[in-house]
Amino acid sequence: MVVRAERALGAVIGSAVGDALGAPFEFGPEGAFSDRFPEPGHGSEMCGGGGWDPGEATDDTQMAVLVAESLVECDGLELPDIFRRFQRWAAAEPKDIGLQTEAVLSSGDPWDIAAALHFQVNQRAAGNGALMRAAPSAVHFAPHGREATMDAARRLAALTHGDRAAWEGTAVFHELIRVALAGDDPLDAVAATLDVVHPEHRRRYATVLATDWHPDQATEFNGAVWPCLGSAVWALRTTTSYETAVRAAIDLGGDTDTVAAVTGGLAGAVYGLAAVPERWTAPLHVPLPGFADRVLRTSDLANLTRRLTG
Repeated sequence: MVVRAERALGAVIGSAVGDALGAPFEFGPEGAFSDRFPEPGHGSEMCGGGGWDPGEATDDTQMAVLVAESLVECDGLELPDIFRRFQRWAAAEPKDIGLQTEAVLSSGDPWDIAAALHFQVNQRAAGNGALMRAAPSAVHFAPHGREATMDAARRLAALTHGDRAAWEGTAVFHELIRVALAGDDPLDAVAATLDVVHPEHRRRYATVLATDWHPDQATEFNGAVWPCLGSAVWALRTTTSYETAVRAAIDLGGDTDTVAAVTGGLAGAVYGLAAVPERWTAPLHVPLPGFADRVLRTSDLANLTRRLTG
């Protein structure tokens, strides 16, 4: 039986691994990962490429770490502190940063209205940039119950995304992680979770989270929050291990690092850290631009997770 602490480690480290594993295949075609690595265990599969070193995590995990460290150091949710950390990171010119996230963080507007102002002008803010960084916060807030964990997710997403669609997707992810950490099947919790999604967004999430939905049916690129979350749930539903779930996610093509990060968080919470292959965790590293050139390894992520849940 997988204990809760191992599931929490699986969620945070599993998300980071998915991010780093999928990064070299971003914007590539379907099936590219399996074409290159047809048999599991053929090398480490942490191949690098596309500007990424083997095992290097992207902005997905970098921002997730910033959220986690703020939660630990501030002993709870301090949104202005998280926003300042995001700004410091963005100003250091990381290798990758979402266009919308960059625009909000560099706008000079106050933390509590910057995303909303951006949305008012652009009317486009339903990307997966809040969902991608949510594994540590999901783990941290899980003990507080469904309402608290979903509320925290919405508030965290709203720092950079003014569209409520991004808030609701992040809230659903938080809740599915909470269920998995308790040892229950998050797929069985989808219907109940949809009941507490904002009514204006419930139908769209019900579509992508349905048991018969396939990512080929997506009406948007999987850089949008709906198909990204739907693809991660699909990957979990149609596979039987952490490894096969993440492989399936990357093989969808498109925004592979983020889809795999979200999938890795869910699958890691379900199967636990022991299910994440060591050949993937060994080369994993997370640079933190703007923070004294720090680079976190898997052991650092494990220690951070323990502090999140301590």
